[in-house]
Amino acid sequence: MRRAKGASLKVADLPDATAEMLRNAGAFAHDLVRPTVRLGVTGLARAGKTVFISSLIHNLCAGGRLPFFDAAAQGRIRRAYLEPQPDDAVPRFDYEGHLAALTGDPPHWPESTRRLSQVRLTLEYEPQGLLRRRFGHSRLHIDIVDYPGEWLLDLPLLSLGYDAWARRSLALSHEGDRKTLARAWHRHLEGVDPTADESEPVAAESAKIFTDYLAECRRDPYALSTVPPGRFLMPGELEGSPALTFAPLRLPESGSAPRGSLWAMMARRFESYKTHVVKPFFRDHFARLDRQIVLVDALAALNAGPDAVRDLERALAEILTCFRPGRSSWLSGILSRKIDRIVFAATKADHLHHTSHDRLEALLGALTRQAMERAAFAGADVKVVAMAAVRATREGEARHDGEVLPCIVGCPVPGETIDGRTFDGEREFAVFPGDLPEDPGEILAGGTATARHDALSFVRFRPPRLRSGAVGLETALPHIRLDRALNFLLEDRLA
Repeated sequence: MRRAKGASLKVADLPDATAEMLRNAGAFAHDLVRPTVRLGVTGLARAGKTVFISSLIHNLCAGGRLPFFDAAAQGRIRRAYLEPQPDDAVPRFDYEGHLAALTGDPPHWPESTRRLSQVRLTLEYEPQGLLRRRFGHSRLHIDIVDYPGEWLLDLPLLSLGYDAWARRSLALSHEGDRKTLARAWHRHLEGVDPTADESEPVAAESAKIFTDYLAECRRDPYALSTVPPGRFLMPGELEGSPALTFAPLRLPESGSAPRGSLWAMMARRFESYKTHVVKPFFRDHFARLDRQIVLVDALAALNAGPDAVRDLERALAEILTCFRPGRSSWLSGILSRKIDRIVFAATKADHLHHTSHDRLEALLGALTRQAMERAAFAGADVKVVAMAAVRATREGEARHDGEVLPCIVGCPVPGETIDGRTFDGEREFAVFPGDLPEDPGEILAGGTATARHDALSFVRFRPPRLRSGAVGLETALPHIRLDRALNFLLEDRLA
């Protein structure tokens, strides 16, 4: 196609690879003037993304205790503050609203991430290098990009056709607990002829029943992690659109379906989902990230049992296939941004006694190693940390049958039940959650949980009440090992 004389050439008009290279070149030039790191924060539902970002910002801006974050421990951070959202087309992360929830009376957990959002945090710091120190303090912009982990699990769909995705989804639905959860969907499929004429009502009904199955997989007590397509559970503005009105079908016995058939309709909409939902997210947001933290609720998987643990490992492997790993060089910074540091964080470490924190870290480390092998992942620096972005409990002791047990003490959230007792969210309670084994292989022997899992019990706690002074909170949000994650993600950019 010939372009009219005088017409302007837009980046959007170029092939994807060329357009991405030009965007990265522009970002590289901008970063030379205003150093910026784009930090992606993701995790599957209820892993604590909103809480992590809120605590990160509050601890840096309020001067919280961060002894393992080198720049803070060395007193080199002069000031931390929020700046206006730099991307006009992306919703701003509602830090103020989320902080109000965490510090209210009574405090409560903020709403979970259901869409993409972003916030810019700026650090003014004293550099370590003698030459840079002669020019005064430096400034680093941290653009924190918050997005649902379910969207990340959609990226592997880009390499699949509808046929392969349908076969894979059907095979997965016959494994473990999924077979029970998928009964209604399986019954529906028995009455669907993929070679029949395309039908909007049949497509809508199939999509709804398939989505109900995915939602059941994610709910307690199953807590399964692999639930793509991610937008089916978090449709946002796309709810009811044709791009989300499709579902897997069984391949016709003939091995093909005619044009105008229900199968052809589903295949077309699957491709539309990739084109209009998955690719724009990858191109406009994910491909621009420099660093990434993936929050993992490993305790929920342990509570749910062997199927959930295996499914979590599978989800981690699929997440790892999404990253373009490698160490950034000056040339890759111009032509192709790479995520060169990734943190996998096992959240809710405050639900365990501190004697099990290293064991939780070892468990996620073992899961991650297996996932990296499955994903043939290599190149980026990866760190695993057990963490609580907001610590909701304190530690104590309790006596049981003459034995002193290390416990955690906190207020269970309203409606939480322990040994038949339901709590109102106002009274504290001492809980013995059990001990994780020193060897994660006792839980992950051959990818399955052992009977040791039955001795574990994790409950949800309300956020802690913080003391207020004349000018606001007297302390920053308490945490466990948040500073270690920050140090790995940012220390080299603050040298």
